[in-house]
Amino acid sequence: MNTITITWIALPFFLGFVIYLLPQLDRYLSLCVTVISAVYAFQVFVQDSPLTLELLDNFGVTLLVDQLSAYLILTNALVTTAVILYCWGKQKTAFFYTQVIILHGSVNAAFSCADFISLYVALEVVGIAAFLLISYPRSQRSIWVALRYLFVSNTAMLFYLVGAALVYQASRSFSFTGLSTAPNTAIALIFLGLLTKGGVFVSGLWLPLTHSESETPVSAMLSGVVVKTGVFALVRCALMVSEVEPIVRMFGVGTALLGVTYAIFEKDTKRTLAFSTVSQLGWILAAPAVGGVYALGHGLVKSLLFLIAGNLPSRNFQELRSQPMNTRIWIPLVIGSLSISGFPLLVGFGAKMLTLKNVLPWQEILMNIGAVGTAIVYAKFIFLPHKKEVEIPPGLWLPIIILTGGIIGGIGVYDDAYTVPNIIKALGIIGVAWVAYIWVFQRLVVSLPRVLEQFEHLIGVMTLMLLLLLGMILP
Repeated sequence: MNTITITWIALPFFLGFVIYLLPQLDRYLSLCVTVISAVYAFQVFVQDSPLTLELLDNFGVTLLVDQLSAYLILTNALVTTAVILYCWGKQKTAFFYTQVIILHGSVNAAFSCADFISLYVALEVVGIAAFLLISYPRSQRSIWVALRYLFVSNTAMLFYLVGAALVYQASRSFSFTGLSTAPNTAIALIFLGLLTKGGVFVSGLWLPLTHSESETPVSAMLSGVVVKTGVFALVRCALMVSEVEPIVRMFGVGTALLGVTYAIFEKDTKRTLAFSTVSQLGWILAAPAVGGVYALGHGLVKSLLFLIAGNLPSRNFQELRSQPMNTRIWIPLVIGSLSISGFPLLVGFGAKMLTLKNVLPWQEILMNIGAVGTAIVYAKFIFLPHKKEVEIPPGLWLPIIILTGGIIGGIGVYDDAYTVPNIIKALGIIGVAWVAYIWVFQRLVVSLPRVLEQFEHLIGVMTLMLLLLLGMILP
């Protein structure tokens, strides 16, 4: 299995460059990589024990592939497959498919890391590939958004790298377990980098503009899997080092509430989905032990919704209420929205109930409030008008089938969720949210300020977050 793992990690990078030599096979080679990733993920699921592979013993450079990794690798495989099929007939160049596969491979590598230095390398490759995909249209707007993303990402990783060096200085190892003996400054610097990279709390306010202004398939990848690279590392640290778990849980709750508040008052469809991504990342962090399950449910739903949002008549909710969409698009839009709201018989219900079961008592009320807020956000999509039309945009059917199939097929992620109290609770949360939306939020014209999203304020926010982290960690 060790040889298979190394081959699986290296394959996307090798085939990514082969695509340049054989551009006529770009789509087929890309699809081959994602299928192999899905098969590998299922192989990890059936294994009895985690796979640990030490690459550099003296430095603690280690690969760790377990159930948590498998959920995220499977998410990456399904989302990337859907994106490739979406782009199949859209005349994308070999360069585009090369970057998609390199991004796919570097995300998989990040999901397999258990040390700070190999994670750093993986995250840097993720950042470069994402930058090239965001700037792919070569318009002034896309280049500016891509450069903004790259600047924020690189600045965050500089903080992270300094923290990783301090961990090594203290423990003579880059392993995540080195956090237990690392100085508080190291923990704060590493967490600042990961919080920013993962789009968590106010450090993630770069995310809405980046995700909403990128091309539709790129938005689906960014929201579905890319931001989870930073979140995965936080979850892994919380599971391996118990001292940092309370910090991760606190940021999870804060992120869930902050993101959903912005999403409720947002009037743009793609920005609403982007702010919701911030909120849903908080759900992954709120219960680290089951974060992989929630990441799978969210990744499938969010990539589906971004692909659909890119094919709606307008991005403005007010205009959409007077421009009925195609019913064939509305149905999967509703399925995705119901799933992320926690409706029974969909993957989101089991994931949400499992998360709520694993939160601490002080988190429970706040996360239930976040659940109501999430259902309010997606009521905005569910109650949009629709009409029966024959045609739908070409290339949209196969991605919808794959992602919707995953959302429905994932019903068994947590069988114990299907109890009468849980079903009543889920339906009650959704019912309260829909009433609140129809009678209150649908009529509101309030918009929250975007001042903290401005480029010149993002680095200032990082500084404030560093001070906050030091205040939380220092005795």
